[in-house]
Amino acid sequence: MQNTSLDYDYIILGAGLSGLMLAKAVVSDLYFKDKSILILDKSDKNTNDRTWCFWSENTQDWDAIISKKWESILFKGEIFKAEIPLKNYSYNKIEGIDFYESVFKTLSASKQVTFKTEAFQNLTETENGVEVTTSQSTYKATKVFSSILPPERLKNQTQFPVLQQHFIGWEVRTQEHVFEPEVATFMDFSIAQRGNTRFMYVLPTASNKALVEYTLFSEHLLPDAEYEAAIEDYMEALGASEYEITATENGCIPMTAYPFEQHNTKNLMHIGTAGGWTRGSTGFTFSYTLKRTAELVAFLKQETNLSKFNINDRYRWYDKLFLDVLYRKNEQGAALFTQMFKKNDIAKIFRFLDGTSSLKEDLEIIWSLPKQEFIKSFFHLK
Repeated sequence: MQNTSLDYDYIILGAGLSGLMLAKAVVSDLYFKDKSILILDKSDKNTNDRTWCFWSENTQDWDAIISKKWESILFKGEIFKAEIPLKNYSYNKIEGIDFYESVFKTLSASKQVTFKTEAFQNLTETENGVEVTTSQSTYKATKVFSSILPPERLKNQTQFPVLQQHFIGWEVRTQEHVFEPEVATFMDFSIAQRGNTRFMYVLPTASNKALVEYTLFSEHLLPDAEYEAAIEDYMEALGASEYEITATENGCIPMTAYPFEQHNTKNLMHIGTAGGWTRGSTGFTFSYTLKRTAELVAFLKQETNLSKFNINDRYRWYDKLFLDVLYRKNEQGAALFTQMFKKNDIAKIFRFLDGTSSLKEDLEIIWSLPKQEFIKSFFHLK
């Protein structure tokens, strides 16, 4: 993956999920066979720094790197508990390192791609394109796709509420056999809510091995010790008297209906979380990034002005509604999700969360939720 020139057709800032999916899609499509691509990231992406999970009816494109599939999930609320068969779906886990290695193998086989481990500093739009300055050099490109979200972008606006999906997870190996390896715990709201939306998320790979995450949908982060104490309490409740922590992960994903695409210009587009490619009301990323990447590739075949790429579909409105309720009444998150899973078929829920449901299905799901606060939010937003 070498290019001796400082001029490229495309520069991709960030070798995360969205950046690598875009690069892979471009080099896999003969339409772009003459395009040169530079990928910049401060990391060489050779560590298992995270995991991605997604549901799907067809995993053929990812089977080689899916580390675990579950055919059932557990949902647990205060008044409703169910082990839910996924029917035609599976819930799938991909390790970050496996994803990176798989995509870079594809990119390495292409003469179109150059990858440089350099820290991004700033960019300047010019008459003909964009200049990107890193810690080591300056590069020029016709188009730039950036997955870097400036921290002030959401802090400096007040029109759109911003919650965070924040979590700490432990990979554990227990002495006792306390996990059901074929059932993923999707949301366990039986834990203390403490005025927020809090749940445990458990991905078991054996009866004595699992990823156990303490997750919140709330405005403010917690001290690390509070997440860790919650996981310890949960492990004790499961009956695990002794266990080894083999790996840890943590994350914070903004949940908002903020229109990130307003910052796109003719030659600069924001992708990933920075471009609004994360489902605002849930923080789900993998499937949404697949969808947006396909839409972007199709767009690039028809249009050169990146500011015309529009993702303002009806699901943005749903996210505004849902987030307004969660922002005003954060303690009601458990009740909202409980009603959703209690009153709706799982396939319908997955289609709704993926943005592939029918309008009839959307209305059925929205109508199944506690109505008083949604009516308030409807008129508040209107």
